Amino acid sequence: MNPIHEKKSCCGGHNRSAEAEVKPSSGAKYFCPMCPGVESEKPSDCPKCGMGLERNPLIPDDGEDHEIRALTRKFWIATALTLPVFFLAIAHMIPGVHLQKDITKWIEFILTIPVVFWAGGMFFTKAWVSLKTWNLNMFTLIATGVGAAFIHSSIAVLAPGLFPESFKEHGEVGLYFEASAVITVLVLLGQLLEAKARARTGEAIQALMGLAAKTAHRLRDGNEEDVPIDEIKKGDLLRVRSGEKVPLDGTITEGGGNIDESMITGEPMPVMKKEGDPVIGATLNQNGSFVMRAVKIGSDTLLSQIVRMVAEAQRSRAPIQKIADTAAGLFVPIVVAAAIITFIIWSLFGPTPAMAFALVNAVSVLIIACPCALGLATPMSIMVGIGKAAGMGILVKNAGAIELTEKVTHLVTDKTGTLTAGKPRVTDALAVPGIDSAYLIQLAASVEVASGHPLARAIVAAAVDQKLLFVTDFASTTAGGVTGRVDGVTVRIGKSAFLSDNGITIPSDLETHAAVLRENAKTVVWIALGNEVAGILAIADPIKETSAAAIRSLHDMGLKIIMCTGDNRATAEAVARELGIDEVHAEVMPQDKIDLVRKLRKQGAVVAMAGDGINDAPALAAADVGIAMGAGSDVAIESASITLVKGDLMAIAKTIHLSSATMRNIRQNLFFAFIYNAVGVPIAAGVLYPFFGILLSPMIAGAAMSFSSVSVIMNALRLKTSVSRKRIIHADGVSRVPAL
Repeated sequence: MNPIHEKKSCCGGHNRSAEAEVKPSSGAKYFCPMCPGVESEKPSDCPKCGMGLERNPLIPDDGEDHEIRALTRKFWIATALTLPVFFLAIAHMIPGVHLQKDITKWIEFILTIPVVFWAGGMFFTKAWVSLKTWNLNMFTLIATGVGAAFIHSSIAVLAPGLFPESFKEHGEVGLYFEASAVITVLVLLGQLLEAKARARTGEAIQALMGLAAKTAHRLRDGNEEDVPIDEIKKGDLLRVRSGEKVPLDGTITEGGGNIDESMITGEPMPVMKKEGDPVIGATLNQNGSFVMRAVKIGSDTLLSQIVRMVAEAQRSRAPIQKIADTAAGLFVPIVVAAAIITFIIWSLFGPTPAMAFALVNAVSVLIIACPCALGLATPMSIMVGIGKAAGMGILVKNAGAIELTEKVTHLVTDKTGTLTAGKPRVTDALAVPGIDSAYLIQLAASVEVASGHPLARAIVAAAVDQKLLFVTDFASTTAGGVTGRVDGVTVRIGKSAFLSDNGITIPSDLETHAAVLRENAKTVVWIALGNEVAGILAIADPIKETSAAAIRSLHDMGLKIIMCTGDNRATAEAVARELGIDEVHAEVMPQDKIDLVRKLRKQGAVVAMAGDGINDAPALAAADVGIAMGAGSDVAIESASITLVKGDLMAIAKTIHLSSATMRNIRQNLFFAFIYNAVGVPIAAGVLYPFFGILLSPMIAGAAMSFSSVSVIMNALRLKTSVSRKRIIHADGVSRVPAL
């Protein structure tokens, strides 16, 4: 059986819709993200586009990556062999250094052979496949340029008499071994970095899988036993104690507890669950104990569905075809045809020796069309742009993100941890007459310090500068509140119903204040001393200081801002009103977020998704540009293509400006790369010879090739100091030009 097989696809080639999904069959371990239907059981290259096949993240890895090991070995050995070749090639330009050309040319020849044919042999294989399938790409250009330079130089060493005297300098024909070796090493480095990037594509999946509980306490015939999750059947009764993960999706049959469901909803507030309520596998039972009945197991659980959504979203978004690859599809046949026509015309009508002139001019065409500049045009700008972004606290994973960010039309953003701080804190303290608000916070913090509830942590944090009071007889009531004694007086803290159940009357004026606070998306905590209400504390997740300014900047750039959150609708709408957000989707699940992203993309929008939680991971992977907050979960960061180190939404506007500057620089580089070929190839072919007697020797062709590469590199380096003319409104309301 052929290790690579292709399933019939209506798409044919690798140019396909961004919405088309590439899904490997269940048994396929490797697949091509560019070409539908190309699958393999072993790591190899796609027979259509030449890309290395990606591993299916849903299939367990054996822990070894032979491709990375092989590329690493080839890169370092090729580099060690190339350095002396490069030194010998430029030695004549170093003052005081005089080497024997008769000896050095043989050293260059011998050292270059393993670099080109052993380390770079794969490029010739990929080029041959591209010719057979007529999917011309950068490998076609690389093999053409490297091969032309090496063959020309080899003939100059082995049979220099074939070259006419007019193509010699000081009796020697120009050698281009260093060009062959250096190009091979640079492309090897690019392949190595790409292979390492591909190896990381499954890290988000592995991180998600690691969230699941490994064992469960199963109740059977009155006995409790610890069993692996894989042995649990539907209908089994499982006990979940305080501090443990919920093993699977199910329903509580006895007891209850406060469940941290932030991995699903993104919200830090725990949810009280009681008998009859559903619970979700991998969520955390913060306190309380309960018995649950397993309802969904294996691939049916919500966590497994999230894993599958992330995997499919990563696969469905094919890597963006590089501009240079697209251009190569037209450029390669034109250059090869020009070289062949040049050889035929010169061999028929050229001066004696006609064959020598024909060969040299054909080689000059191929050398001047060497893909150095074309190959450097995109990666050089991307490399400088990504480096510049890193200095701004913006970590970019791949070139595709840089290319797409400038085209973003819609920003879908999570609320908690993205627009807000994701850390609840006390915002208001209202005490009854005769009690100081600072004492109210001190009293509440002294009792709550023994609780593990997120609201309790917010109250304790509010009293960080105060000395806590001594508390005795602490007790916690599930879904109600906490109780303690301070100086012999009973202190109760919790919901209004908790106080009412203990015979404490709620004052109407405080209830009115509490209602206003709730309308502003704040949680109200009641405090009682003895049998009297002492006051209330309001706790909220504060909006980040920069969020409002960031939203204004993004609106000025023409983006539509959509909030998509698992939080309740009242809280979400309150935040949206304050920030001026265009559209709100509240109380959503991970599937709803990814559905929204896909719907927008289907309507033609270019979507950026910003989030920080596990529940955001599928949407981050499905969006054109996924943007993770630096303080977010590892799963979110792995699923996104851009990470904002400071978690500041303002950095999105900076990223868009940087993307525009980088793409503009790439287009300039491609212009430089092609203009040299547009002028140089006809001259190298000899079109000026009948009129002016001018021929372009391979040495001049090599110099022009080098100059075009230098031009591309120098232009790319301008990104380090370039400044966008567009302005960004900062948090202080001042419009400034961002330094890019």
